Amino acid sequence: MASETKSTGRTVRAAVVQAASVAFDREATLDKVAHWTAEAATTGAELVVFPEAFVSGYPKGSNFGAVVGSRSAEGRDWYRRYYDSSVDVPGPAVDRLGQIAREHGVHLVIGVIERFRGTLYCSVLVLGPDGSLLGKRRKLMPTAMERLIWGFGDGSTLNVVPTALGRIGAVICWENYMPQLRLAMYGQGVELYCVPTADDRETWLATMRHIAFEGRCFVLSATQFARRSDYPADYPVDVPADDVLTSGGSCIIDPLGEVLAGPARGGEMIITADLDLDQIVRGKFDLDITGHYARPDVFRLSVNTNPQVPVAFWGSHPHDHDDEDEA
Repeated sequence: MASETKSTGRTVRAAVVQAASVAFDREATLDKVAHWTAEAATTGAELVVFPEAFVSGYPKGSNFGAVVGSRSAEGRDWYRRYYDSSVDVPGPAVDRLGQIAREHGVHLVIGVIERFRGTLYCSVLVLGPDGSLLGKRRKLMPTAMERLIWGFGDGSTLNVVPTALGRIGAVICWENYMPQLRLAMYGQGVELYCVPTADDRETWLATMRHIAFEGRCFVLSATQFARRSDYPADYPVDVPADDVLTSGGSCIIDPLGEVLAGPARGGEMIITADLDLDQIVRGKFDLDITGHYARPDVFRLSVNTNPQVPVAFWGSHPHDHDDEDEA
């Protein structure tokens, strides 16, 4: 007689928020985070994932007045407005996010536009249910025009955060098309692979299913659903107010590539799923690409996790050492 297999019973209720920022308005967007987190908490969610650049907006359709060899005064001022609505880490906006996470007892994963001195970064924050900041990731490779307005992250934030729910990692938008970056996450044992993104294409679901199957992890992809009316009235995109700029497609995928929720279309909403964490080990029975399915004698990935600081000071003279690794 076959012996009975017992499950550990580790289940996590996860929620993905598909909603729009109040673009270029940090405080109003934080109020919206509070609203949607409260809604997610009513479903019993322990983990809540928001889209890329949620605080305070993904500047869809804007060129910031730039062409090759020239930038306009108007574009520079839009960059100033974007900078003014961005987030210091740490800072008051992060404190507010921590308060929201603590009030509802959830792990919160959210895309923010982080500012450090004169540069903006597309970042993701992970906050614990006690309100603490558990981790920060800066996007390594902004895509196309994003490179004009966002700086490049480095390997110092390419980390996976151990939590009571499981090992949480965040990979932002088209970073998911970087095989080395995915492997770096798998090599840290990511279990809850969160994907704040701005990609609303139909092809995105196939990418998310592939990653879940490849990494034998749960994938939670959060995309905005945003209309022109979610942006300032003078935002330089000349389309009707009710036109959809980002159409959603948020989804939750299990470690065998099965779709548990989504892809969500047609409006702002929350999708939820109960994640049976035993499914991760069941999946790794026949595919663990940084374990028994690896060939380190043939292939090996080297990851530089040192902060890349452009100006380093040493000596006894006091300076303001507010460097990247301290940001």
